Amino acid sequence: MKMKEERQDLNEVEEKYRDQKDQDVNGEKSVSSSLKTTEVKRPFSCAQCGKSCTSNRILKRHMFIHTGIKPFSCAQCGKSFRSNTILKRHMLIHAESTPFSCSQCGKSFRSNKILKRHMLIHSEIKPFSCTQCGKSFACNRNLKGHMLIHAGIKPFSCAQCGKSFTSKAALKIHILIHTGIKPFRCSQCGERFTHKAKLEQHMLVHTGIKPFSCSQCGKSYTHKTSLKYHMLIHAGIKPFSCSQCEKSFTKKASLRYHMLIHAGIKSFSCSQCEKSFTIKASLKSHMLIHAEAKPFSCSQCVKSFTNKASLKSHMLIHAEVKPFSCSQCEKSFTNKASLRRHMLIHAEVKPFSCSQCEKSFTNKAGLKYHMLVHTGIKPFSCSQCGKSFTYKSILKSHMLVHTGIKPFSCSQCEKSFTNKASLKRHMLIHAEVKPFSCSQCGKSFTYKAGLKNHMLIHAGIKPFSCSQCGKSFIHKEMLEKHMLIHAGIKSFICAQY
Repeated sequence: MKMKEERQDLNEVEEKYRDQKDQDVNGEKSVSSSLKTTEVKRPFSCAQCGKSCTSNRILKRHMFIHTGIKPFSCAQCGKSFRSNTILKRHMLIHAESTPFSCSQCGKSFRSNKILKRHMLIHSEIKPFSCTQCGKSFACNRNLKGHMLIHAGIKPFSCAQCGKSFTSKAALKIHILIHTGIKPFRCSQCGERFTHKAKLEQHMLVHTGIKPFSCSQCGKSYTHKTSLKYHMLIHAGIKPFSCSQCEKSFTKKASLRYHMLIHAGIKSFSCSQCEKSFTIKASLKSHMLIHAEAKPFSCSQCVKSFTNKASLKSHMLIHAEVKPFSCSQCEKSFTNKASLRRHMLIHAEVKPFSCSQCEKSFTNKAGLKYHMLVHTGIKPFSCSQCGKSFTYKSILKSHMLVHTGIKPFSCSQCEKSFTNKASLKRHMLIHAEVKPFSCSQCGKSFTYKAGLKNHMLIHAGIKPFSCSQCGKSFIHKEMLEKHMLIHAGIKSFICAQY
């Protein structure tokens, strides 16, 4: 009886609409007003949200949303659903049945409706646009989810960490992080992922396919999002700024990692040494040091590196490219980090101080090397004479003594040197530059070491003593000359005698 009444109501509405359409000669009543009349004729209203339905059956089904009742359960996994239709669609997952295939890419789907939505990707039709930012979407559901971002609504919260999400699907993916479940495994390298989409993206790494290319520099990427972030570099846009320092980033993820530095959080610890890192990628690179693996080799010299970034920086040395220049002096550098360290010299900032003496350094590495002086550790030994050194770079310079190679020559005189630093010091003699002056007598010196030795005269300190007669000297060289007297060695012979 009810069904007959409903049909009768619908027939009446249709007849009324036809009559109104016939009468609408002078434009007194529009089609939109007629449609409004049709919408009113939904006699079954929800008491909780006010939604109207055309039949009592549809209203009953709608009420399941408010009550949370899901009477249709899956026999295989126990998952429950509001309607039998949704349960049927779910059963296709267990059956692994995807009968609807895409003619363009071969991807298969459980239903024709999902296939139709997928086809919009190939046609690049995005009929649903955001009124706030202009972003377009293939389906209305995606637009609705996107609108929550502008509204700042994140209704789905994680019970373990409190993190919120705009969609239930995003929350489900996040939950897998806490459980540690990574059901999708790469067949080539064994790496596991929390969801299928991540595995599909990863597979492009093995195939070497990079379909997304930059129109400005030609650089290619495996993902569209990576290309988008790359384009921000060309535009010079860094929308994500640190609230504690002035540093800005192109990606939100980079800002998150940076914030861990300020917080002092280093969650990733090395199992072999006590060193900790803020990000997992840094720990992975560090582990290669212990494994003594240097997979990235230079094609021009024998030098190898633990990571690709270090190799790229090294290649600039061969190309003699130094794109990072100091604004205060003419010095240039191959990488930004070296320039930053150099700038501390001009600022006279030396934040790393030695606990045993008053000496300070611009960087942590400088302090580490200096500490070897106090410990007396000289781990780098010469294979030819057995002499030991605190630094590897000094050993390298020393090895040139045995080979007799002096690649750094003075342009003003014939003198040559084993290292660049010695040549620089020598050039000060020609320039007659003596920047180090004595505060007591005004005497100037080319090198700081010369001033230090001179200061011993004023202090009356003679640290080098003769073991045979007890005579003391200011410099080691003077003691060595004195020792020749005891040995009876007379190096200088008169040509006339």
